[in-house]
Amino acid sequence: MKRPTMKDVARAAGVSPMTVSRVVSGEPGVSPSTAARVERAVRKLGYQRNDNARHLRQKNLGTSTIGLVVDDLANPFYALMARSVEDEAHRRGYVVLVGSTNDEPHREREVIAAFTARQVDGLILVPTIGSHGFLKQPMAAGTQVVCVDRPADGLEVDNVTVDNQAGAQRAVTHLLGHGHTRIAYLGDRYDIWTQAERFAGYRDALAAHGLPIDETLVRHGLRTRKSAGAAVASLRDLPDPPTALFTSNDLITLGVLDAGHTTPLALVGFDDLPLAERLDPPLTVVSQDPVALGGTAANVLFSRIAGDRSAPRSVVLLTRFIVRASGEKRVRMASKR
Repeated sequence: MKRPTMKDVARAAGVSPMTVSRVVSGEPGVSPSTAARVERAVRKLGYQRNDNARHLRQKNLGTSTIGLVVDDLANPFYALMARSVEDEAHRRGYVVLVGSTNDEPHREREVIAAFTARQVDGLILVPTIGSHGFLKQPMAAGTQVVCVDRPADGLEVDNVTVDNQAGAQRAVTHLLGHGHTRIAYLGDRYDIWTQAERFAGYRDALAAHGLPIDETLVRHGLRTRKSAGAAVASLRDLPDPPTALFTSNDLITLGVLDAGHTTPLALVGFDDLPLAERLDPPLTVVSQDPVALGGTAANVLFSRIAGDRSAPRSVVLLTRFIVRASGEKRVRMASKR
């Protein structure tokens, strides 16, 4: 069926299209009886206002929409971040469009192109690898951009991140303090900025204790829970296996727990998990707050939309180290499966 237009509503209500426009926009100057007639016609025809077309006609009027582009919305971390952004947007009468990239640059461009085509007033972006110079054109046209979780290469915009390197260093230092010197690192792709920062923290902690990196204990590129479980199995099969594990994100930690390969290994994960305190043993973690990340990024973006044109700034949020039990196991010989 053809989508009803404002002219169709005007014809059904016996008024001018301008009168229909005033009613659906909530403008004054229309008598109650006429407004009621228009509203009945709107409901009967199922008319919906085209906000994008309205924006194009009135260049200075925003669309009251923003875009949120994350790595993977199925990841609990990004789901919580998205909810926080949505809450901040809702308080201001904005709608949030959300898309996932799976850390693929071409998919990121597709999602951003779809959002900018809808005339979003701003973007909150968890950037993939590679240059983001392609965003300069929509930014020049008025789209505000804030990066969250990671900075974007080739883009001078606001960034909201956490102290990844310091958090990871604290975790590994904690394991070293319990006598562990063979600490395995399980990480996502190394070309992801957060992962490079966390690996740097792992490296710095070992170096501070005079220990070189043993490449046989390092696993990069773990994108799924299944691959994380397989990585632990391979580590357990080493002639000289690790006595402790540092997992660089919540997805990898879940994969390690799924596989049931941790006993008797000590384990510290980056990112907290729901019910982590009820695991056996309870999980020791570096906790970052996705709600604070999302809320802070949203507040920065809305200040830009409101007209703040100060220099781009970097906001770094602190992590918390939560000691429970899994990272406090003392060294003992790790047996093979």
